[in-house]
Amino acid sequence: MSQAVPLNQQYRWTQEELNDIVIDAIQDIKGKHIVKLDLRRTGDAPTDFFIICEGDSNTQVKAIADNVSRRLKEELGILPSNVEGIGASNWVCLDYFNTVIHVFYRETRAFYELEDLWSDAQFTEYETL
Repeated sequence: MSQAVPLNQQYRWTQEELNDIVIDAIQDIKGKHIVKLDLRRTGDAPTDFFIICEGDSNTQVKAIADNVSRRLKEELGILPSNVEGIGASNWVCLDYFNTVIHVFYRETRAFYELEDLWSDAQFTEYETL
């Protein structure tokens, strides 16, 4: 398995700090229907947390993903281990190993229904600003 790539070895951050920055970064760009899925108690989960949100356009989806990456790099000194979907920006996936962020275009989110696939996870919904 891969891990988030640390740029600054001196600062030790917590998973909750990372998740809080991700939520705030999504809200900065007016991401909608933000949900955090805690997968730690589910069997065979690929990660500890999914954070899922959506944007109204491909441009907004890309802007949200870019802002999440930028904030985590600046504030925690880490880069994602993998990024997928940035070209088309219908579904951008940012892999930070223990947290995976899914930024969807609205119709794409409805089609894949990730929340339904992981319905046994603990859900936390966040305010759309």
